Amino acid sequence: QVQLVESGGGLVQPGGSLRLSCAASGFTFSTYAMRWFRQVPGNGREWVATVSRDGYTFYRESVKGRFTISRDNAKNIAALQMNGLQPEDTAVYYCSAAYTEEYWGQGTQVTVSS
Repeated sequence: QVQLVESGGGLVQPGGSLRLSCAASGFTFSTYAMRWFRQVPGNGREWVATVSRDGYTFYRESVKGRFTISRDNAKNIAALQMNGLQPEDTAVYYCSAAYTEEYWGQGTQVTVSS
């Protein structure tokens, strides 16, 4: 069955870094665009970044220059390197795969606080 399992979340001080990983299985990973979204309780889920199946990357304006999305098709892993984290980046981060279907992970909490 399809699985997307996020890891790497946690508590970090402002200005710090985290690297989120998304391990995928149960579908043809290389044919899907991989995306990261985030959600704060009480708010809608917002898009953060996308890496296309061809490796093109796209970012939300507020994370440009700080976050880097990547994928490893040999390992079926997508990653989000987050540098310069700020309190407003605090959210649950979700990995998603999109092509003929749309799949979602369970999310991983990122908290930026001093």
